[in-house]
Amino acid sequence: MTEHYLIVDDDAAFCAVLARALGRRGHTVTVAHDAAQALAEAPMLPVRIVLDLNLEGESGLRLLPALRARFPEAAIVVLTGYASIATAVEAVKLGAVQYLAKPATVDELMAAFGQVSANPALPVNPQPMSLRRITWEHLQRVLAEHGGNISATARALNMHRRTLQRMLAKRPVRE
Repeated sequence: MTEHYLIVDDDAAFCAVLARALGRRGHTVTVAHDAAQALAEAPMLPVRIVLDLNLEGESGLRLLPALRARFPEAAIVVLTGYASIATAVEAVKLGAVQYLAKPATVDELMAAFGQVSANPALPVNPQPMSLRRITWEHLQRVLAEHGGNISATARALNMHRRTLQRMLAKRPVRE
């Protein structure tokens, strides 16, 4: 069955690769590189939406409610290179059906759209998070609490803004 995909990501190369891969599978694809383009150029078809969390410094979470309002029946998957528990929870609260960390394969993305209901049989990881990962998660939670404002987050954490920026510029710690 042919689906229509809307890819909202500021990385043009990533969009081109993903659009080509979905096109090869028989799907139609529209690409947008920012919030305004996503809302202006998106077709009014039933869609599956791939939304990047970081759109040129703007949070994709701010776009999620507008996409949900425009496409109430659409399945939205948030795809990000900066995955954290705090942003995953917020994305789901705002209407995303799944949340994936980059790099994700096209098969993983397609599976995420296929799994739109909760899975109570999901196994619990017996390994606790590392201290570095817990630190990353805490930074992301406090950043989300302050609406993405780095200066306010730095004040709340009682740390220098540049130090926080350096910490946030690094990729999340892999488990």
